[in-house]
Amino acid sequence: MANILVVDDSSLYLELARQALAEHGHHVTLANNGQEALQTIAQQKPDLILLDIVMPEMNGYDVLRSLKKSPDTASIPVILCSTKGEDFDKYWGLKQGATAYLTKPYEVNDLLVLVQEQISSAG
Repeated sequence: MANILVVDDSSLYLELARQALAEHGHHVTLANNGQEALQTIAQQKPDLILLDIVMPEMNGYDVLRSLKKSPDTASIPVILCSTKGEDFDKYWGLKQGATAYLTKPYEVNDLLVLVQEQISSAG
């Protein structure tokens, strides 16, 4: 299946996503913040990134903009995943280059469907 990087400062959401994705055959790598995510991406280019927005030091928007600037990472699909669920938040996230937006708390099934859609459309 796919190599997926999950980036979140919440250990609860990291584990929830890791378990759900791994049970469906995906290889999952975890990062606790934006800096760690960028380092991980430089070492192993994932097929998909599940990215929290609100994180200390470097937020998800900053990570996303950094990815979209580089030809090596610009085509990686990014699902923003955040408690920020207003229409403007979704609009802004997609405008920054995300391919999809998932609002927390989410149902695991919604995550799995969205991940499958993104992997299918990227491949």
